[in-house]
Amino acid sequence: MAKTILITGCSSGIGYDAAHGLKAAGWKVLATCRKEEDCERLRAEGLISFQLDVADPASIEAGFNEALARGRGRLDALYNNAAFACPGAAEDIPTGALREIFETNLFGLHDLTARAIKVMRAQGDNGEGRIIQCSSVLGMVGYRWRGAYVATKFALEGLTDVLRLEMRDTGIKIVLIEPGPITSKFRKNAITHFEKWVDWENSARRQQYEDDLLNQLYKSRGPAKFELPASAVTRAILKALEAPNPKPRYAITVPTHLMGVARRILPGRALDWLLAKG
Repeated sequence: MAKTILITGCSSGIGYDAAHGLKAAGWKVLATCRKEEDCERLRAEGLISFQLDVADPASIEAGFNEALARGRGRLDALYNNAAFACPGAAEDIPTGALREIFETNLFGLHDLTARAIKVMRAQGDNGEGRIIQCSSVLGMVGYRWRGAYVATKFALEGLTDVLRLEMRDTGIKIVLIEPGPITSKFRKNAITHFEKWVDWENSARRQQYEDDLLNQLYKSRGPAKFELPASAVTRAILKALEAPNPKPRYAITVPTHLMGVARRILPGRALDWLLAKG
């Protein structure tokens, strides 16, 4: 029988490619989305899809129960992909915006992970399963205008490292995926949160917003330097799922590899200088 994987955030980008790519590789994919209209589109494309909004505890419970029903009580893997960004200077990010982004990027993810672990512990003599967390190069280093998102990914990295250590006495493997620039609607989707929360026109950094961040968000541009398609992430996910002993981390794109090295070898001031250069 095909192994079953539950994936969050499949409406576009990394999650969408992973859902189709893993199905093609022989997995039974449960591709979830926040909105029902996106689920309908995925079902029309031949995927098993249903609603699961990681910012809504009731939706998490209903979606996870649906996943267990679809998998006949078994869950071989969970890929926590759903996340969003709220761009803006750290001093301009209201506490409410932080609560909202942590609800999706960390708290809901943790709720789903804890539920999956309970099921996976009952599989095999010593538990069995894979949990893959989608982090980011921004889970290793900070970057201007990205404070809220960076905070969630730093927290995710720490929580996942501890979870991996604690699961060493089980058959449940915990893996971090760390993409850099990937082709997706991530930047476009961030505009909604920026406009909701950031009062940039009354900020002490208004001129910097006009000179830099607004162009990044609203100006049409081609691919970023070193940008890779979402399929690059799907390939790493497959490695993490199929390796007998997966690596703790899978870095994707040149910037992620470079920042990993820089974080380890550069003094703090030198790393700050490098990141400030952009």
